[in-house]
Amino acid sequence: MPGTLTSTPLADGFRMPGEFDPHARTWLLWPQRPDVWRLGGKPAQRAWVDLASAIARFEPVTVGVNHDQFDNARAQLPDHVRVLEISNDDVWLRDSGPSFVVNQRGEVRLVDWRFNSHGQMSLATWEKDDKVARKIAEIEGVDRYRAPLVLEGGSVHVDGEGTVLTTEECLLNPNRNPDLSREEIERLLCEYLGASTVLWLGRGLDPDVTSGHIDDVAMFVRPGVVALAWSDDPGDWRHEVLADNLERLTHATDARGRRLEIHKIPLPAEVVVTEEEAAGVDTVEGSLALPAGFRQAATYVNCYLCNGGVVMPTFDDPKDHEARATLQRLFPEREVVPLPSREIILAGGNVHCVTQQQPRAERR
Repeated sequence: MPGTLTSTPLADGFRMPGEFDPHARTWLLWPQRPDVWRLGGKPAQRAWVDLASAIARFEPVTVGVNHDQFDNARAQLPDHVRVLEISNDDVWLRDSGPSFVVNQRGEVRLVDWRFNSHGQMSLATWEKDDKVARKIAEIEGVDRYRAPLVLEGGSVHVDGEGTVLTTEECLLNPNRNPDLSREEIERLLCEYLGASTVLWLGRGLDPDVTSGHIDDVAMFVRPGVVALAWSDDPGDWRHEVLADNLERLTHATDARGRRLEIHKIPLPAEVVVTEEEAAGVDTVEGSLALPAGFRQAATYVNCYLCNGGVVMPTFDDPKDHEARATLQRLFPEREVVPLPSREIILAGGNVHCVTQQQPRAERR
């Protein structure tokens, strides 16, 4: 029977693989909240069907749903996508769900981070979300580590060889772990991700939604190679953020002592929530739905790597084509699949934010 372990992944010889490593499956949660998703979540659900279908071309997919949405989700999703009842508060599984770790013997465990809804910025309640990782451990029959750290999966990227990418804006924010120092947070990251080196970037692109998650600004293409969101326009507020991140990456060395190879991915224009879109969301006490006029910093770096594929968000923007060509060059062995994702970003996140990979453990 799966249990809760009192040691750490690093002590037990486990590490989190890179997202580019082979997966056993992808996990998603199903959108439904009318105070988050417009028109009762129906447009978002159609986007989820497209997302699950795109990923399922490359690997198995499981979608967790609240009990009152099981029939609806099962009717809409393809038969080869597994649908399970997993009660939840909302869909941000990258952040509320587990981070999987593996060892050289081919064993899989998971890390259950403490979740407080992005520093209490996203939802009024998140008790169900904080239990999602434990439920996935039970479903998969794997042991879990309950980490003593408030953290969302979207705030870290790893290279699988001991290096962690994150931002100061998010993990040093007092709305997460106010009693922990930078050094203590860094130690816990290494202990629970099986790493040895933390590379700190400065800021992300969404201070009002996630306090600056890394998965909007940078990602590992493979060990030693990083894709960085980029704007050449000095008049764009994002340029200053990304220029600082580029400077830090340029002078960084990873856990293996390598200088990083950095590739720029152009940014599209910000997505602005329209009056019509905002009016379609139920306004209730505690709702933090994005208001009309809110400018969401869209980014192609918030893509998802799956076995043989890259699912890339698109925004009906002239930069869509350039970003797709750049990602295809960086991942020549994968098919880059464009996915219209306005319905996802209207709630504050994107493709990477709502997916979580379960690695395929392989004996070394």
